[in-house]
Amino acid sequence: MPVTDAALVARVLVDDDHHAFAELVRQHQSTVRGLLRQLTRNDLALADDLAQETFLRVYKNLRSFRGEAKFSTWLYRIAYNVFREDARRRKELVGIDESKWQEEQDPKTVDLALRHDLMRALNLLPLHERSAILLCCQNGLSHEEAARVLEIPLGTVKTNVLRGREKLKRTLAAWGPN
Repeated sequence: MPVTDAALVARVLVDDDHHAFAELVRQHQSTVRGLLRQLTRNDLALADDLAQETFLRVYKNLRSFRGEAKFSTWLYRIAYNVFREDARRRKELVGIDESKWQEEQDPKTVDLALRHDLMRALNLLPLHERSAILLCCQNGLSHEEAARVLEIPLGTVKTNVLRGREKLKRTLAAWGPN
């Protein structure tokens, strides 16, 4: 049975257990990197850099984790802040390199083609809607947890998810077979 996040956090804080922190990273790195890849519109190198910065900040600030929310919610908040700070620093949001995307993906099967279309459609959404959809629909956070991560009211998260889904449906329907 895997050790809980709370137990791992306690081991890091009480015993300065580096192995426990490595386990936290191992358990969460895929979801953090996935979230950041989608927020950066699939800029893999940037997402990986931001993920590394996220885990550095987690380690430095672990004592500030109060346990009022799940560890993953707190972690996503840090990842989202790292992304926003980077975007502000560069004064632009990263766009998708369509030719690079085509090289990396081989949409010979329907599943890959659908995933490609979904990624393209997600990238067309405004950041606030894309972020809410990624956190709630892909990463499984509740609306309340996403509101904590994004530091916005619960109603705003619900609205962003609803509007984002509607836009995705319209976009994907427009791209579908006629």
